[in-house]
Amino acid sequence: MKIRLFIVDDHYLVIEGIRSLLNNEPEIEWVGHAMNAASCLAFLQKSQPDVILMDIGLPDKSGIELCREVKTKYPGIHILGLSTFNQRSYIEKMLENGASGYLLKNAGRAELLKGIELAMLNKSFMSHEAAVTLRNIGEDNLPVLTHREKEVLQLIATGLTNQEIADKLFISNTTVETHRKNLLQKFGAKNVAVLINLATKKGFVI
Repeated sequence: MKIRLFIVDDHYLVIEGIRSLLNNEPEIEWVGHAMNAASCLAFLQKSQPDVILMDIGLPDKSGIELCREVKTKYPGIHILGLSTFNQRSYIEKMLENGASGYLLKNAGRAELLKGIELAMLNKSFMSHEAAVTLRNIGEDNLPVLTHREKEVLQLIATGLTNQEIADKLFISNTTVETHRKNLLQKFGAKNVAVLINLATKKGFVI
């Protein structure tokens, strides 16, 4: 099954550049592009791709707002932020609004493919430079969580099982387990008890 890919960017050269990079990939099916938020939303009413590469600086609406809107209406679509801005605030806001990761526009073919493949597995991916930016976060060393990871963390803290969390969030048990593993890794916790303790100390769980 091919991964259906869509791109939203207001620079045609960027669209064509990425398309040329991925054009001969057997697992990728290019389903189209939009150059603004309105065109993207109009396309999604007719057809939904598996993955969207989404620029942050769109002319009619920020990619951060569009990301939130798309994830609300079409939660099954995976979104990767695409930007020239390697700034912590942009990266965090995209993740908080449901993005699966963040790619810089200087990303090569290997990074693009890795990001798309991991998004399809419900895993996060960052361009190398973006990952470095997130790691340089001062002495508090707070992990950056996606919106979904925050939801799962709160429910884990209330004592719900994976299946109960899955039922509550309308996602699969496997997806919950993936989020649980990602949370353990991000907090450097050996088990759920340590995870909840660390998350509480760092203010993620009240």
